[in-house]
Amino acid sequence: MNFTGLTIGIPKEIMDRERRVAATPETVKKMVSNGAKVLVEVQAGEESCFTDEEYRQGGAEMLASVEELYNRSDLILKVKEPRFSDRTGKHEIDMMKEGQYLITFLHPASPANHQMVQKLAARQVTGISLDSIPRISRAQNMDALTAMSTVAGYKAAIMAANMLPKFMPMIATGVGMIPPAHVLVVGAGVAGLQALATAKRLGAVVHAADIRPDAAEQAKSIGAKVVDLGIPPEEAVGKGGYARKLSDEWLKKERQALQPAVTQADVIILTALIPGKVAPILITDEMVKTMKKGSVIIDVSIDQGGNCEISESARQVVKYGVTIDATPNLPSMMAQSSTWMFANTVYNLLCHVVKDGKILIDPSDEIIALSLVTRDGKIVHAGTLEAMQGN
Repeated sequence: MNFTGLTIGIPKEIMDRERRVAATPETVKKMVSNGAKVLVEVQAGEESCFTDEEYRQGGAEMLASVEELYNRSDLILKVKEPRFSDRTGKHEIDMMKEGQYLITFLHPASPANHQMVQKLAARQVTGISLDSIPRISRAQNMDALTAMSTVAGYKAAIMAANMLPKFMPMIATGVGMIPPAHVLVVGAGVAGLQALATAKRLGAVVHAADIRPDAAEQAKSIGAKVVDLGIPPEEAVGKGGYARKLSDEWLKKERQALQPAVTQADVIILTALIPGKVAPILITDEMVKTMKKGSVIIDVSIDQGGNCEISESARQVVKYGVTIDATPNLPSMMAQSSTWMFANTVYNLLCHVVKDGKILIDPSDEIIALSLVTRDGKIVHAGTLEAMQGN
């Protein structure tokens, strides 16, 4: 009964087109069995295919008033960062209270979220961002970002195939052979590898680019032709095997190395991220101009600013004859599977941070140290502070 004394609130997500929810009836049952009181806003799980009755059967108390939910909860679990609610006429942070805890995807380094993070700190809310959970073995089952990246990579490849004005596979017809599409995936992490595998299954010729040798090797093992970016490993690989932020000089060299593959590509899927930092610009306006008419760019990294210089968040635009899609939050488009994965990673994180009904913030714990965004009225997340200084 490790959660005894803790009240956990699960509000309905209010971001436009967000269909996920932070807990399933299954994880609610686990929390309740562990001693927690769980409050769930009515219809919170409807778009993820989970009914209010299923949550009740799991032991949740269903509330029609989200303001009551925020007021009564010690800890709020959300999927996406807090924002203004048209339903209540209030910002979600204004419904929070001093000393409360929030666990969600905050994407705090993104310039669009800086004001929100400042507001969270001013409200004296302790914020933990799931996109900064380190990719280490003991945090594997808490790694919501990896789980969601699997969904995003798969969906990006499907979207690209749908937008492309030509076949993805090679097609033999009575009037001749139609060659396969060439798909370039930049960033061979979890999302990138899933995008490569999906595009390959759809019959495309797949190309991969990643500054990390190990990631490039993984891409090669699933059949991708690897673009040699020429970045020394000591410049490319950071702690935990993540990509490091490159200097302007090395970033320029990376773009130059990418250019031939960009020109050849029918589809470019951009997934390159640096943990806790703004996504690097890898495809410039000038590079897009060199692409073939009818080509497609899917900027999966848009939640952290985007890898394409001319991506427009939440919009699909055509520039120079190239369709550039910067739909944020692709996992929401597959809400049932992504909610199941998300809710289980969050529950595992709770098991890690909750002791005897209290949330323990231990700065010496790498998982907490890297994912903690706000505490005691201050912003403490290194990547966010760096991004703020750069603006």
